[in-house]
Amino acid sequence: MLTIRPLTAGNLFFLALVTITGSLLSGRLDAALPNDRDGARKTPTVLAVESARPAVVNIQGKKRRQTSSQEDLNGMGTGVIIDNRGYIVTNYHVVENISVLDVTLANKSTYRGQLVAFEKESDLAVIKIDLGTENLPLLKIGTSQDLMPGETVIAVGNAYGYQHTVTKGIISALSRNVQVNETQYYYNLIQTDASINPGNSGGPLLNINGEMIGLNVAVRVGAQGIGFAIPIDSVMEKVAKMLHDQNQSTLWHGITVKTTYHKNHPQVIVQAIEKNSPADRAGLKSGDLIQAVAKQPIESCVDFERAFLGKRAGDELALAIQQSSGRQTTYNMVLAQPAVAKISLEDEVWQRLGIRCAAIPSQQVKQLNSQYRGGLHVVRVRSGSPAAAQGIQVGDILVGLHVWETLNLQNIKYVMRHDSLADIQPLKFYILRGSSTLYGHLKLANATVVTNR
Repeated sequence: MLTIRPLTAGNLFFLALVTITGSLLSGRLDAALPNDRDGARKTPTVLAVESARPAVVNIQGKKRRQTSSQEDLNGMGTGVIIDNRGYIVTNYHVVENISVLDVTLANKSTYRGQLVAFEKESDLAVIKIDLGTENLPLLKIGTSQDLMPGETVIAVGNAYGYQHTVTKGIISALSRNVQVNETQYYYNLIQTDASINPGNSGGPLLNINGEMIGLNVAVRVGAQGIGFAIPIDSVMEKVAKMLHDQNQSTLWHGITVKTTYHKNHPQVIVQAIEKNSPADRAGLKSGDLIQAVAKQPIESCVDFERAFLGKRAGDELALAIQQSSGRQTTYNMVLAQPAVAKISLEDEVWQRLGIRCAAIPSQQVKQLNSQYRGGLHVVRVRSGSPAAAQGIQVGDILVGLHVWETLNLQNIKYVMRHDSLADIQPLKFYILRGSSTLYGHLKLANATVVTNR
């Protein structure tokens, strides 16, 4: 039943409101309300992916299947840029036995990659691409110390070759130990239900803030919605050791550091200073917090090692320090050559040739090529070394130098000490890559040390 009431001030206000609303509904809604459509769609997940995407790369290569037919397979995976000069971290199984390594950036440009270091036990590897003066983007590194089951995570990778595939889920569990085959066992993994597929390996696992908190590594065969990632703190610790190997043969600073956390914020603390080292002469002390090296901010051991990449003995670097007393200061440290001392034969080979080698069963070498009695498995190659310049790669088997076979490190020592070394350089070397024999010529770097063996 309609009730008629007299007009009042309140009725007039309501009538005006109805009139305005009617005009809005009649076609002028966009003009009357602010356009926040894009803002509403840019959720934290979208923002996290946008910030991480430029630092995620696609890895493609030819992988050799170790069978009698030596069949070549197409390999694929993902990597994360950890230094803007071209250093990338990925899983070792992504690049294992790769003969040609191609890395494609988010902008679709492709570069030839070189495997410079790996640790098979942790299934981590560092590769490098050369870009000249171009700077690469980095993503934010978080911590795996405060992860919570149930929190949102995002995986980015090249699932089945589809570049920059994004999946979302939660952390299902922490500290999982997983055996994926007879030889590979992982400890302390993050379990997630974010879809992780072949090709995702080596890609980042992000939290909702866009920080990398893990490196995707494996899926459970036959089980849907179960994937695993290596915690980022463990990844960064291993990567720092690999980069340290790139620096230690040509530089000496005398600082031992450790990444610690204060209110979940990472910081790098000096654990020890070698006596009479460049750091000692500069005035650094144990307990100092390193905030920057040559104006490069330092928040992790990886940042610290990155700061020395490409530096040479005699370079002077400014270190911004917060002392244990809280006082801010700057020290100028002049880098030096490694001290002349008795070191291991392994380290001399690393300095002079630029490789680290591991024993390999002679029968395994003979199966690849019956003309060789054995060799040494190349497990690391130092960037800028004689070996790197000649294209020697991680995974190669060194079978000979000049006219001598290389069955062990003592054979390499014999060559480095030979009276006619100066006359026979550059040395002809022979390597097995798969079943194929390759050769080249390298000139050993000058010795700065004396071995103790």
